[in-house]
Amino acid sequence: MALKIIFMGTPEFAVPILEKIHKSNHKVLCVYTQTPNKRDRGQKISITPVHEISKKKKIDVKHPLNLDHDEYEYIKKLKPDVVVVVAYGKIIPAKILELKDVQFLNIHASLLPKWRGAAPIQRAIMNLDKETGISIMKIVPKLDSGPIMMQSKIEIFESTTFEELSSKMSNLGAQMILDSLNLIEKDKAKFFPQQEKNASYAKKIKKSEGKIDWKDNAKKIIAKINALTPNPGCWFELNGIRIKIISAEMVKANGTPGEILNNNFTIACSENAIKIIELKKEGKKKTTAFEFLKGNNLIVGNFVNESI
Repeated sequence: MALKIIFMGTPEFAVPILEKIHKSNHKVLCVYTQTPNKRDRGQKISITPVHEISKKKKIDVKHPLNLDHDEYEYIKKLKPDVVVVVAYGKIIPAKILELKDVQFLNIHASLLPKWRGAAPIQRAIMNLDKETGISIMKIVPKLDSGPIMMQSKIEIFESTTFEELSSKMSNLGAQMILDSLNLIEKDKAKFFPQQEKNASYAKKIKKSEGKIDWKDNAKKIIAKINALTPNPGCWFELNGIRIKIISAEMVKANGTPGEILNNNFTIACSENAIKIIELKKEGKKKTTAFEFLKGNNLIVGNFVNESI
């Protein structure tokens, strides 16, 4: 028997998962997502990626500021079998979680209990982890600490970027949630408690974290660039202008941290150096380092300025 589903999600990461459920034999009753807001200088109203795909699929969408009593009554009235939550961005009140005969499942982008919280993909890359994965867990009031139903691993390489890893994990989560729903449908789902002693937390990324500290080694700086591109991005200052690095590669070279080593835009780190491949000058479009250097001379031996 097909399950009745309420889906709660917001970013692009959640879209393939919603699409996969929508295409299955299960019925999506309603989608919850974040409230539309004003973005950019034009203050144009912008809806979330999940909202956009829901409109295209003609799925009912709700975007309340809060999951208050009215939402409790609405969800109760719909009588879903399962509520699937993927990066929704709101805490689900305990009262809703206690609804009778409703399973609340969260698709989390880490191998729980490692990297609970808001930015598990970025933190895994920045931490130089060798692997990450998807966890499907039962939602409880404490953040990302519910019992786990299913996990699957994905390898992380030194060249792995946030966008690449996020896409792989989203597609993996899409397949795993169907497997999970099928187990629930057959009453074969089993949940196993997390090991609290192994828990770690992936705090929300702050813009200030994008500032490059050239006293870090090249491997760590490359990992940060890969993790924080496109947003908020990694940056430094050159002649008073902020430069955001889009992509770079590690090279074996020595110098004082922050020193410009050659005319190929190679900058020394505490260990080895990085060669910038793509960049974005403040207020400009992204470009290759090669094109940038046609109109901007580097002085070898000078230092990039880290001050704001």
